[in-house]
Amino acid sequence: MANSKRTLFLKRRLRVRNKLRKVNSGKMRLSVHRSNKNISVQLIDDVNGVTLASASSLEKDLGIMGKNNVEAAAKVGAAIAERAKKAGVEEAYFDRGGFLFHGKVKALADAAREGGLKI
Repeated sequence: MANSKRTLFLKRRLRVRNKLRKVNSGKMRLSVHRSNKNISVQLIDDVNGVTLASASSLEKDLGIMGKNNVEAAAKVGAAIAERAKKAGVEEAYFDRGGFLFHGKVKALADAAREGGLKI
């Protein structure tokens, strides 16, 4: 029986996250979620279980309300880099979840790197 897309996504997400946890213990996690209509990112401290900063295409002040394209992802990436600096975080590891590192996810990561966040 063939695996569904959702099952494959969940397997890929667990595989990626577990590998990252082994390699990057002690660093903050930059977690990305992409839906059909929006993209969001959180900077998470897994040791304390706290979200330090977040950014989303649903925020009105970014000027991309409800858009989900490469330009919107780049703006969200720049915003999270700025908010991470305010929170005192300069280095994090990029948790793409089950999403492929391509298109919107890649644009977000590149914009965060350009904003000064070491990923």
